[in-house]
Amino acid sequence: MSGIRQQALACRDAAQVVAALGSEAKRALLRDMGTALEAKSGAVLVANARDMQQAEEKGVQGAMLDRLRLDESRVAAIANALREVAELPDPVGVVTRREIRPNGLSIERVRIPLGVVAMIYEARPNVTADAAALCLMAGNGVILRGGSEAIHSNTAIAAVLKSVLEAHGVPTAALTMVADLQRETMIELLQLTDIVDLAIPRGGEGLIRFVAEHARVPVIKHYKGVCHLYVDRAADLALALNLLIDGKTTRPGVCNALETLLVHADIAESFLPLAAAALSERGVELRGCERSRQWVPAMKLVTDDDYAAEFLDLILAVRIVDDLDEAIAHIQRHGSDHTEVIASADEAAVQRFVHALRSAVVMVNASSRFSDGGQLGLGAEIGISTTRLHAYGPMGAESLTIERFVVRGHGQVRHPHNRG
Repeated sequence: MSGIRQQALACRDAAQVVAALGSEAKRALLRDMGTALEAKSGAVLVANARDMQQAEEKGVQGAMLDRLRLDESRVAAIANALREVAELPDPVGVVTRREIRPNGLSIERVRIPLGVVAMIYEARPNVTADAAALCLMAGNGVILRGGSEAIHSNTAIAAVLKSVLEAHGVPTAALTMVADLQRETMIELLQLTDIVDLAIPRGGEGLIRFVAEHARVPVIKHYKGVCHLYVDRAADLALALNLLIDGKTTRPGVCNALETLLVHADIAESFLPLAAAALSERGVELRGCERSRQWVPAMKLVTDDDYAAEFLDLILAVRIVDDLDEAIAHIQRHGSDHTEVIASADEAAVQRFVHALRSAVVMVNASSRFSDGGQLGLGAEIGISTTRLHAYGPMGAESLTIERFVVRGHGQVRHPHNRG
């Protein structure tokens, strides 16, 4: 039997122990994990420094390096996320629907754990704790397979969390960190259909496509975040400008950052020079259509590929549209079903925008940066699904459970015997 199969089997057995834990036991476990992580932050930062040094030596830079970096405040934020998940409603055992059938049967839909979740991720050490917290709160075991760039950070964080599991009498295999980072091992993990119930890749488009192509287990996919802001002719321009600045410049390397700005032709003359000046001050490169360049000549000429790009950088594609329908058509063609934003005081336009688009999150007069599990009340998020399966959008603990039917009767049978 291979090593990864043995690890997965041990995680499955441990998951049954986690599934039997009560709400308060899980809350105490997660709170203690947060406390332990803060107490051991020094060791975690030492491990992270090793990863950062190796990454810089390999030439890693930009968004990936930012995701990899930890400091005292980021470790504290990870610990706080553990505590936030501990305070969330426990999804396990929740009855989502109950009805009595004409034959007297009581039909309930009840949430239960998925079982074993495999997390495949890149240079994001916080995912180690976030995934563990959410999976445990939902009664699951979790197999963590991080990237080589963060191996020391991930291992250090996992060691702290596993020590708390042990202290609480929970098998440490409930949180399994895969040390063998060979691709062949990852592929084998993704094909353990009799053990692994769900795989969630979190990282760049290349990683997610690799997982989707090789997996035999169900996969939650989120290829990229091409997020749009549409500034309607009825928009408050100051409000729209704030949404643009926040969405593009606060953390350009994350998936909920804005990548394309669509501006109604009626307000382009007023809004575009204002937006260009504000973004230029913050180092943003603009790539616009010919009509946009009439108002901001310094813009580079946009390409069709730019409109489909997830830049993850201080680069923004710009287009002037004649009306709301043209904006919607642009998003439907180039979008990635992640997050779309409309700035408008026209309720009819807002409703048309909301109902016409199928993206996982639609914002009305609010920043795209709120498209995040923590900001939407889920606690930490395990990922964002742009795959229309049982979960769509930011995923929290509830998305790591499924509904089953519990039927209560008093002797009913489907086909009663003929009584002559």
